[in-house]
Amino acid sequence: MDPLKRAITDDSTLAVLKAFERLRMLDREMPAQVVSTFLYIASHDPCHKQAIEEDLCHSTAAASRNIDWLCGRQRLSKPGLELVEKYRDPSNGRRFLCRLTSKGQALVRDITEDLYGPIR
Repeated sequence: MDPLKRAITDDSTLAVLKAFERLRMLDREMPAQVVSTFLYIASHDPCHKQAIEEDLCHSTAAASRNIDWLCGRQRLSKPGLELVEKYRDPSNGRRFLCRLTSKGQALVRDITEDLYGPIR
């Protein structure tokens, strides 16, 4: 048997891998929690930070850390990915909302095409 076997055996799973790799290309150290947070925001755009915490079973600190990674600046003043914007809820100043930036929207379009083919 060829030790470097690369025959594709499942096209659907390959599409998921391609989409996941598109995210990893932004940051090779991106944890799965950050990926889940991005996909949650993309599928609930815009959404409350508290909804992310509850629906993904993240602590308040973990949700903040993951959202900051996706925003303009993550912890320790490291640059973020600029895929998400966090802002105060105009109807309740104690809550935060999250929405995709134009860069985040473009990434979602690319991932959707990876999974489902060209969008018309």
